[in-house]
Amino acid sequence: MSKPLKQIHLAAHFPGVNNTTVWSDPRAGSHIEFSSFAHFARTAERAKFDFLFLAEGLRLREQGGRIYDLDVVGRPDTFTVLSALAAVTERLGLTGTVNSTFNEPYEVARQFASLDHLSGGRAAWNVVTSWDAFTGENFRRGGFLPQEERYSRAKEFLATATELFDSWQGHEIVADQGSGTFLKDAQAGAFVHQGQHFDIAGRFNVPRSPQGRPVIFQAGDSPEGREFAASGADAIFSRHSTLDAGREFYADVKGRLARHGRRHDQLLILPAATFVLGDTDAEAHELAHEIRRQQVSGQTAINFLEQLWNRDLSGYDPDGPLPDIDPDPGEHTIAQGRASVRMHRDPLAVAREWRERAAAQGLSIRELVIETTGRQSFVGSPATVAETIDSFVQADAADGFILVPHITPGGLDVFADTVVPLLQERGVFREDYTGTTLRDHLGLAEPDAGAEPFTGRAAL
Repeated sequence: MSKPLKQIHLAAHFPGVNNTTVWSDPRAGSHIEFSSFAHFARTAERAKFDFLFLAEGLRLREQGGRIYDLDVVGRPDTFTVLSALAAVTERLGLTGTVNSTFNEPYEVARQFASLDHLSGGRAAWNVVTSWDAFTGENFRRGGFLPQEERYSRAKEFLATATELFDSWQGHEIVADQGSGTFLKDAQAGAFVHQGQHFDIAGRFNVPRSPQGRPVIFQAGDSPEGREFAASGADAIFSRHSTLDAGREFYADVKGRLARHGRRHDQLLILPAATFVLGDTDAEAHELAHEIRRQQVSGQTAINFLEQLWNRDLSGYDPDGPLPDIDPDPGEHTIAQGRASVRMHRDPLAVAREWRERAAAQGLSIRELVIETTGRQSFVGSPATVAETIDSFVQADAADGFILVPHITPGGLDVFADTVVPLLQERGVFREDYTGTTLRDHLGLAEPDAGAEPFTGRAAL
């Protein structure tokens, strides 16, 4: 008997700080006007996507003491945008990144529980920590928590928030029609938490939400991050864009579930993916080449190189060769507020690799940065892209993809109009929503109250 086809999960990421958006394109819209977010969300819902995802930026990022040229100035607060989008959508899930380092469990739990109620059960939380004191300078807690304590705080933060989400489980709300007041069960919402990072007690004032708890997302590729996701997250983001790398990551993370008492289908793996579409494959590849050059200007190429070299390289020609000096591996960084600075654990080794690649292919600085930062996952005609996405999911390289268009807010439209119908014809993507909540869309059951969802080390 043949294996049944897996159903594909699709989501849309409205990008912020990035090297994917072509800001110079006249179609690129505002990242503060609500009309941009509304257009993007309505397109995703029209295409029957699972959810929309918003990242979070807590401080404008700097390089060489200046605002980074790909940052978004004036990006609204995540909760405010998602709450507004709840009013102009009906089924689309609403996912936002909210930091566990600089917030408190009560306020975050209350905000997400409220969003879940207001949206009819469509809220999701992407949990992250912040490692740098530069971002922390905006907050009272800035700079005093070392990295390992941020992780332990995140774990306890999530456990505490879960206690609050579950505090109304099994308790009734009785409406007094005569006075218009609500008589609450004596124990409804009561909580006490005493731990290393939080010592709180009281009554949570938002009843259990339509999903029980918001869906929990996590992003992390380290062994600790994978273990955390396997221990209790509902979905994990991934940056693996090739079939082989995707299958290896998928097998590793799914293989960790059993020791946490979880089934294979209780954690979804959703890589971020870009796309370029054309009438033919050849046209799409030609367009993709031009888009990459628009995404990486000469100045942008120098900025990216500085993040690895950790030196001022403004005097170098982006169309010339790589610097012959080595990166500065010191703790002081030329870029601030950018996690990508520390993505290269051995900058000297990476620089050697880049030099060898540039020499072998005759690449300039800009050409090398285009090659090494390329994130165009799917390039081709709609038929080719639909077939490729389907092949990745059926081969267990992913459960679906979070799509990042290079134009916002209108860049998702062409995918919705051309690729989605082909996936529907293949029988691997829904033609309409069959449920009302995000857990329905993702095939996730409502969690049992009291079940501890975060048992692994929270390396986010």
